[in-house]
Amino acid sequence: MTTRANGTFEVKLTPQAADPAGDPALGRMSIDKQYRGDLEAASRGEMLTAATAVKGSAGYVALERVSGRLHGRSGAFILQHSGTMTRSAPQLTITVVPDSGTGELAGLAGTMAIRIENGAHFYEFAYTLAGAP
Repeated sequence: MTTRANGTFEVKLTPQAADPAGDPALGRMSIDKQYRGDLEAASRGEMLTAATAVKGSAGYVALERVSGRLHGRSGAFILQHSGTMTRSAPQLTITVVPDSGTGELAGLAGTMAIRIENGAHFYEFAYTLAGAP
């Protein structure tokens, strides 16, 4: 059975050293997040970005390790992001890395959607937990 978790998050992106080859289209950032709501957790991760010559078109991939409590169950898991912008139209997939759940979150699988409204970040996490009642 799929369970849904909802809430807000704050994110801090910190640019890292430029591409060693000097390509200005490629970037790297560290991610620090704080989740609130059904998921009470902190995460750290890394993001790689690619810009294009067309305004509003870009791509990114990221991995973040989330550690905290999901609906009262403690543990950690890893989220994998894959996002594109095609002339400002976003497409984003965020998926739990298989078998990355630890502690009471072992067996976690799912996907996360995010939305931004007036500068505030919201998440909806649809997940299953193998062996959960």
